[in-house]
Amino acid sequence: MPRKKNGLLYEVHPTPVKGKDGRNIVYVRPAGKQKLTLKALDEWCSRNYHSRYGELQSAFDYFLRAAGELMVRGYRIETPIGSFAPRLTLLREVTDPDEVLDRDVAFDGVDYNPGKLWNREFEKWSDGFSRWENADTQAIMADKEHLETVLRQLLERDGYTTVNRFARATALTYYSARKLLNEWCKGNCPKLLKTQRSKEYIYTET
Repeated sequence: MPRKKNGLLYEVHPTPVKGKDGRNIVYVRPAGKQKLTLKALDEWCSRNYHSRYGELQSAFDYFLRAAGELMVRGYRIETPIGSFAPRLTLLREVTDPDEVLDRDVAFDGVDYNPGKLWNREFEKWSDGFSRWENADTQAIMADKEHLETVLRQLLERDGYTTVNRFARATALTYYSARKLLNEWCKGNCPKLLKTQRSKEYIYTET
């Protein structure tokens, strides 16, 4: 995980929102989809910061158990990397506060507030930014014949596709790939059938 000497590579992509000139407003994001597991991060710390191998994994294990138990009791956990607090939700729509029952309440994840610490850490290590000339999403979306060919190849090979697979094969963003696949599921004669499988959706030929 070497530090980039030419700055953090970033991509530029359009949003669905139009600007004052009638064109799509753009946003930036880090280039690529690099991921690092906790095991790899543990090894990095061991090599570069002289921590004991496994120490980081153990720290996360202890934190998860302790923070989970304490947040269930209503505590907000303040740490050097930000604060953590339980987020709640109602399982049904209620307009009268007096009608809310205990059984209507459920946990809905964790609210995380990083504070300003991460910005200071980024500034300490940053070499600036360097643009990566990513694919032109609008140009790719305009080539319907190519997109349908890629889709057909994925379906013939695997029998189905997912948003991630289609996005990788076409160089589209996840948002654009999902939008297109969902469009192919609509109409009187849809090309695709969308079915939920575990935590993701798969798209098969109708």
